[in-house]
Amino acid sequence: MSSVSKELDKSKKEIDRLASNWKALLDIMPEMVALIGEDYVVQYMNPVAISAFGDCCGKLCSKSLCNSDDRCKAYCPVDFALSGKRQTGLDETRIGDVDVEYSYIPFQGYKGDKLVLMVMRDVTERKLQEQELKNFHNNIEEVLQHKIKELKESEAVRNNLSREVNLLQKRLEHKEQADEMIGSSRKMAILRDTIDQVADSDATILITGESGTGKELVANLLRARSYRRNKTFLKVNCNSINDNLLESDLFGYEKGSFTGASARKKGKFEIVDGGTIFLDEIGDISPRMQASLLRVLQNGEVMRVGGTEPIHVDVRIITATNVDLAKAVQDGSFRLDLYYRLNIINVFIPPLRERKEDIVDLAIHFVKHYRQAFKKEIDFLPEALINKLLMHDWPGNIRELENVIQRAVLMARNSMITEQDMVFDANPTPDNKSNYLNSVYDRIGRNSLKEILAEFERDIILNCLEKNEGNVQQAAFDLRVGKTGLYDKMKRYKLTPKLLKDR
Repeated sequence: MSSVSKELDKSKKEIDRLASNWKALLDIMPEMVALIGEDYVVQYMNPVAISAFGDCCGKLCSKSLCNSDDRCKAYCPVDFALSGKRQTGLDETRIGDVDVEYSYIPFQGYKGDKLVLMVMRDVTERKLQEQELKNFHNNIEEVLQHKIKELKESEAVRNNLSREVNLLQKRLEHKEQADEMIGSSRKMAILRDTIDQVADSDATILITGESGTGKELVANLLRARSYRRNKTFLKVNCNSINDNLLESDLFGYEKGSFTGASARKKGKFEIVDGGTIFLDEIGDISPRMQASLLRVLQNGEVMRVGGTEPIHVDVRIITATNVDLAKAVQDGSFRLDLYYRLNIINVFIPPLRERKEDIVDLAIHFVKHYRQAFKKEIDFLPEALINKLLMHDWPGNIRELENVIQRAVLMARNSMITEQDMVFDANPTPDNKSNYLNSVYDRIGRNSLKEILAEFERDIILNCLEKNEGNVQQAAFDLRVGKTGLYDKMKRYKLTPKLLKDR
């Protein structure tokens, strides 16, 4: 080998050694390093840079490190470095999701090619801290401004808080004094809003809705949320009293006005003066009672039976009916002028079939109520039975649902209500007697004759007690049994008159 060849080989080895050394040096640097050629192609990236940005070697820096579709137009570090100039300070940029602080210098490769050496440091964490600090200072300034504003308006704030506390106390009083309606459907929300809006006025309220929807509960809420809540409250079922007796009961009578009138007696309107009276089944009163009631609504006056002088009364009147009064007016059975006086505010209670989303809440409420009343350890209501409840149309509305749940809790033999325990139409009406009998027939084969007769007897007693509002003596008279014997049967079936009176 000639001396020239030896020198060339020696020079090549030296170049390889130097190239290997600077590559090893760059590889161990903690900063991110990239070499970019004059053709703007990335020639080298150390492991730290590859870890941060991925391997961009062989790619244009504009597509990788610069996040641009083309080379930078206004300012390009590669252009600046290739011109032979060195950077005098540090710049910052964002590459992908990484904030970097970088510097660059021109660099000559071992083959004499022009390169740009970029040294970058990850400052993402520092940027986040700076932004958090900036946000903190901004928040502090906002808090201080807010506090200053609060101090300037402290008197107004105290007054507002005072009003809010009073309102909260009022709501809590309402909750304590009145039964809350169960249900979270939109229709129940509208009903609650209506009650809250009209309760504290003296306007006459007409509650309408099908039988069993809870008109008496609404009347209780209207009274409990009014300013008359601490005054007398009387309830009268106009359908359960003879017309002549109803007139004397409501308006009173003078001594000698009829046989047996041995002394003057005040009527319910006089007794409840300053308070509230609830007239249920108002659609069933006679034309004569309609005229008398119209006088109270128009003039605030009552006339005792046999009396000649009107008596002024201050009474809030709430009425309820399941009769279509507008149709009754058209039929001539109800006075138009009285209808307008009663229907100033109409509170309509939707039937249960139109708000089935409330059935689950109601069912759970009744299960809790009756398991406590009957001292039963019921803690499970199967989903299959819930679906069965949701599929039923509930012609008897909430009263029917309550009866079904009450009977199911009573008949349950363990901690779970079963399908055999839940029988619909437990208390038949003229329209569903056949359905009730069918439900009794369905139990043949599953229960003994003694059990079926016991359930039938219990249903009859329960129906009679409900009809007489828990009056055991009247129920015994209607059933033609002794009062003591009826109490024994009620004890056997775990029926209490207090439970029925509280409903």
